[in-house]
Amino acid sequence: MISFQIQDVKDFMNQLLLKTAFDPFLVVEGSVTTYNTFHIDGHLQADYYSSQEQEALGLSERRYSRWQELRPFCLELIKGKRTPLGFRFTFQLSSENTQKLLTQTGSPFSLKDVSGLILNIRYDSAGLFCTTAISWNLFTLDKSLEHSWDQMVQKFLLKQEIAFTLP
Repeated sequence: MISFQIQDVKDFMNQLLLKTAFDPFLVVEGSVTTYNTFHIDGHLQADYYSSQEQEALGLSERRYSRWQELRPFCLELIKGKRTPLGFRFTFQLSSENTQKLLTQTGSPFSLKDVSGLILNIRYDSAGLFCTTAISWNLFTLDKSLEHSWDQMVQKFLLKQEIAFTLP
């Protein structure tokens, strides 16, 4: 687990809310605090969709909404003349991208071992922070996947030209 403090909040917010950089991530949960606190449960409600829509959206293969699906609603909550008091989002890497990371790094773990590769984003009066985490389906002392995930997030932020420091 590693925590990144984001240096340019405005630039990060543009990347998060106006551009597609974070779109492939799944949203486990989130909240935005402005004049109220708005909670987001990222769990998909498959019964809302017809069977044709479920198939077209690939809902049988995922449990959570993608950021690209929720981003417009979050933008509406956050945009305006006033800065939100705070927000937090728990993102998860998709199973396809998790499998890619496992393969690329030659990890001894399988997709069944990993419940989720997590990226927490938190903004409050202390600043804007991104923190990595892993949710496991087993107990392990092996930190190799954790280090690979930390490095991948760091490369992702650098690729998006998001300035950060390690507090």
